[in-house]
Amino acid sequence: MMGGEEEKEEEIGKKDEEEEEEEMVGSIGSYRGRVRLVYSSAAAAEMMLLWGIQQPTLSKPNAFVSHSSQQLRLDACGRTLSILQSPSSLGTPGVTGSVLWDSGVVLGKFLEHTVESGMMLLQGKKVVELGSGCGLVGCIAALLGAEVILTDLPDRLRLLRKNVGTNLYGNVRGSAAVSQFVWGEEPDLELIQPLPDYVLGSDVIYGEDAVMDLLATLLELCGTQTTIILAGELEMMLSSNTS
Repeated sequence: MMGGEEEKEEEIGKKDEEEEEEEMVGSIGSYRGRVRLVYSSAAAAEMMLLWGIQQPTLSKPNAFVSHSSQQLRLDACGRTLSILQSPSSLGTPGVTGSVLWDSGVVLGKFLEHTVESGMMLLQGKKVVELGSGCGLVGCIAALLGAEVILTDLPDRLRLLRKNVGTNLYGNVRGSAAVSQFVWGEEPDLELIQPLPDYVLGSDVIYGEDAVMDLLATLLELCGTQTTIILAGELEMMLSSNTS
């Protein structure tokens, strides 16, 4: 049996821990997802801390999307976006932009949250999205006020244009245009005159052979005022040695 003083100290300790935990946990975007807040002046230190505390503790691929559905709905920027997919195209080698991926959802909601909270201003900013795929991220950026150019390979543009036309109707704060762009080739003037304020991309690399073309493209597109935001899913690469 604990005495009165010990019980009181234990209660105070629990209360302090709860208050500290509450300070470290915040919510993101209109969906109010709970995340652990990390305050650090060094991005590398912040990433290492997040890795160390294993936040999030559980990673489930395609937690936000379904590759078997022809259509996905997502609430963003005060409206429900309806994103068409083409699951049958996934069987074609090298075609990954015919469906949504988790990183696109996360990047889109990140943009929404940072603009809502005043940490980022997209109104009137020029945005180029690389590998737009189904167009979710570019549509959200346009709804947040950006002048967006969504780009992808020539054979991916039909679905992209359809999703842009379906979701960007009525009172849209920004604008969106669709343009073909092959990495490593000279960009059209509309992409680089003027240079964009932001270059966005989500899950744009699925093979090492595309990395150098992506780097060359970023050098072509970006100036000193350009901010690059790329989202991708960290995957555990497991290998086994056989003798």
